[in-house]
Amino acid sequence: MIPILRQHAEQQFTEELDALQKTDTRQRPTNWAMSPWAVATYLLGGKLENGFEVSPKYIGSRRIIEIAIATLTTDRALLLFGVPGTAKSWVSEHLAAAISGDSTMLIQGTAGTSEEQLRYGWNYAELLSKGPSRNALVSSPLMRAMEQGKTARVEELTRIPADVQDTLITILSEKSLPIPELGLEAQAVRGFNVIATANNRDKGINELSSALKRRFNTVILPVPSSEAEEVSIVSKRVAEMGRALELPSEPPALKEVRRVVQIFRELRNGQTEDGKTKLKPSSGTLSTAEAISVINSGVALAAHFGDGVLRAGDIASSLVGAIVKDPVQDEVIWREYQETVMKERSEWKDLYRACRELDE
Repeated sequence: MIPILRQHAEQQFTEELDALQKTDTRQRPTNWAMSPWAVATYLLGGKLENGFEVSPKYIGSRRIIEIAIATLTTDRALLLFGVPGTAKSWVSEHLAAAISGDSTMLIQGTAGTSEEQLRYGWNYAELLSKGPSRNALVSSPLMRAMEQGKTARVEELTRIPADVQDTLITILSEKSLPIPELGLEAQAVRGFNVIATANNRDKGINELSSALKRRFNTVILPVPSSEAEEVSIVSKRVAEMGRALELPSEPPALKEVRRVVQIFRELRNGQTEDGKTKLKPSSGTLSTAEAISVINSGVALAAHFGDGVLRAGDIASSLVGAIVKDPVQDEVIWREYQETVMKERSEWKDLYRACRELDE
């Protein structure tokens, strides 16, 4: 078997999805693989009646996930909105995997996304030889989801040009996709819906039209509300990725994870966790996803160029890369943080020295 670097959610968590489907006796919407209750259990984790443990995929507000799932049982599309790194794509993928058993009906939004990528394209060899026909038409993931009654995903919707975004209006309101070249239309089968994600704090984004906004129910995914919650998320994801990448090292000490998370939260919030010291906030988002990346990079350094134990020196360089996005503004903020906060914490002396060595 060829080793896959990253499996789709429905492949990685096949056992959990199967266990939920076998024990799920609640009502399922048409073409859903499981009930809304089971979808929520899959995302949030829990113990089934037979004792099977379902691991949490999202650590946060249960109500947010319930609202998102309930939206998808209606004729409203779902827009997951928030700052970068708040698990919008992660939640989107797992929702599609649980509802449709297929998270691959995906359109990745970019500045170059065209109408054809949202609607359909053509096999030009077939088109030129035989003319317009259903066989010459190349369905987009969105069109396939409509025809199969599945969940389509549109990532980074606000990166798509505004005129292309509006292609979705007819699909979301009429539940059909006109094919004027053939005098036909593709009509959505029950079970079809769309999950889109969008950032509210990023460069190069295009505002959604009011007409398109009305077709979505917007759910805002917040940054973790507490340090403990964020530490739990980072620890869990780092452990999962370490196993997937087969890194020959020990799991990172909770102390190192806590320090990275605390640094990010303090620079993100503009004050120390105890509220006693005001700080200049970083220009970057310093998201949970970036904290996971910092720890993962440190684990890789420790595994391949150290003794396998994550230490301050292993995370220092990744910290700098994550925090100093603006070489002028953030450099000053980072140095000030080191001298006014890190230096004064006796248990952080090793991390302070490791960061200072990189500056010299």
